[in-house]
Amino acid sequence: MNSQPSKTKKEEKLPLFLCEPFVRTALVKGSYKTIVQLPKYVDYYEWLALNTFEFFNHINKFYGIIAEYVTPDKYPKMMADSNTEYTWMMPNGKAASLPANQYIEYALTWMSNKINDQTIFPTKSGIAFPPSFLNDIRGICRQIFRMMAHIYWNHYDKLIHLSLEAHWSSYFSHFISFVREFDLIEPKELEPLSDLISVLESKGKIIMVDHPQKPPPTSICY
Repeated sequence: MNSQPSKTKKEEKLPLFLCEPFVRTALVKGSYKTIVQLPKYVDYYEWLALNTFEFFNHINKFYGIIAEYVTPDKYPKMMADSNTEYTWMMPNGKAASLPANQYIEYALTWMSNKINDQTIFPTKSGIAFPPSFLNDIRGICRQIFRMMAHIYWNHYDKLIHLSLEAHWSSYFSHFISFVREFDLIEPKELEPLSDLISVLESKGKIIMVDHPQKPPPTSICY
């Protein structure tokens, strides 16, 4: 009688999003390199603002799909993998461990307030982006990634059940390509999904950026 080869411990512990065929599922073929690059004649800050706005809208919609499953009893902490917990900085300056749904609601509200603040994301002609703009963009991108990491590690099966894994993978590849292109997230922050990022790099979905695009010396009005 032929026996099937036993799986290694590493294979047994492999998360669903790193398993075939899901790890190669995507709507867009090829790299996002040309999509994320700053177009000619487009203001650097306006490009960051536009893309960040779109990434926020998408994470808000994706979370809305699985929000009913993110209950305090099942997810009492905001976790990515089992070794990564995200805490929320409270008004008193102390980091608080919160249920995932509460953390995410705080994060979505914080991001929405930033994006809808005309002093940070100006939409009228002649108004300059503030000196704090890049820090705010980086903060928003960091929170978007944390939500992504939580969803990948805890709710990816739900996306598969809804046949949304290709949309999600494409969204993730686009986002990571963008934040790398403009150096918006510290490499350490990406560690919970570093294996997935490496696989997507090997498949040409995400390309390493040796020299991220840097902002101009001063903010430009638009």
